[in-house]
Amino acid sequence: MKQSILLEGAKFQITIKRLCQQLIENHGDFSNAVLIGIQPRGTYLAKRIQKEIIAMTGKDVALGVLDITFYRDDFRMKGANPLAANSTEIDFIVDGKDVILIDDVLWTGRTIRSAMDAMQSFGRCEKMELLVLVDRRFSRQIPIQPDYIGMQVDSIDSQKVIVSWKEIDNKDSIVLVTEKK
Repeated sequence: MKQSILLEGAKFQITIKRLCQQLIENHGDFSNAVLIGIQPRGTYLAKRIQKEIIAMTGKDVALGVLDITFYRDDFRMKGANPLAANSTEIDFIVDGKDVILIDDVLWTGRTIRSAMDAMQSFGRCEKMELLVLVDRRFSRQIPIQPDYIGMQVDSIDSQKVIVSWKEIDNKDSIVLVTEKK
């Protein structure tokens, strides 16, 4: 197995700050925008984005987390255990708001489609945008494109992109893993 480090350390944090700058340019004081992190790993990025926006602007921005387990099109195929579902915590109204969905890696688009379906349960937002740390752009099965991208990775289906978070993995990094044959 070959591992290539794509991003780590200070460059990882700079990428997050750049994403926050783009959000601030488009949403100003966030009076009409909310952040929604997709469980499980998009929540780490969403919390970092929220913290950084507060530090940069002094303005609070609403943050929620969304579990998409029961909205996935492969839920029954995987033999998933409903007890393994994560929690959804959205304690604000999304009607009329600009919702920014946040996930770590965009690959096939199926996770984001499930998140869009799940968001319908919370009301009708004015606009929905997508922010991802990594865009694996040549692997889409559903035509979904991000509005904000930390980095793009051209990879084949047999490769994996692994995002590690300091909060749970003790380091911030993005690694491309290739199986040797």
